[in-house]
Amino acid sequence: MIKLYDYELSGNCYKVRLLLGLLHLTYERVELDFYPGREHKAPWFLAINPLGELPVLEDGIILRDSHAILVYLARKYDATASWYPTDAETLGNITLWLGVAEKLTTTSGAARLHDTMFYDVDIDKCRAGAHQLLRLLDEQLWFAEQEGCDWLCSHNHPTIADIACFPYVMLCEEGGISRLPYPAIRRWCERLKRTAHFTTMPGIFPAS
Repeated sequence: MIKLYDYELSGNCYKVRLLLGLLHLTYERVELDFYPGREHKAPWFLAINPLGELPVLEDGIILRDSHAILVYLARKYDATASWYPTDAETLGNITLWLGVAEKLTTTSGAARLHDTMFYDVDIDKCRAGAHQLLRLLDEQLWFAEQEGCDWLCSHNHPTIADIACFPYVMLCEEGGISRLPYPAIRRWCERLKRTAHFTTMPGIFPAS
């Protein structure tokens, strides 16, 4: 069985749980005390992931990065290839937005760690960087909507690019970053929350 080393409040862990649910996959959760216990730095866990980071997935192999895990799950378990299409243009665009999602982690996600778990970061730099990314994302989604496209990389179906960007957009206000200036993002969030088998986490609620 798939095993996920997980923390309930982590956006990066949530994106993996979200895709697992959307793919109807059964898995075992191993929940770590990330804060305040810092169990992800414990010797037993460092033997699994020497980087001391979550999530980690075991499925015959060990994968230690949330976006690598999304690629793996979509490629292995989605027979329709809807979540990770195989044409070159879409693959290129998905890879681009996975990079943006990583930057959302280090800006919006870091601001949230600062405000909720008292991490020492340059909060002004994190918030400014997050707004820069949100403006980019909002513009991309607005232009896509003009062409009848609801998603970042595909006209008819969300991909792992949408899954990767979603959590730290939805959780950004926990880091003092408002979504109000970004109407296309707010519409996109509602569309994704209406996807069949969508699951929530603390701070991310069902569609209104």
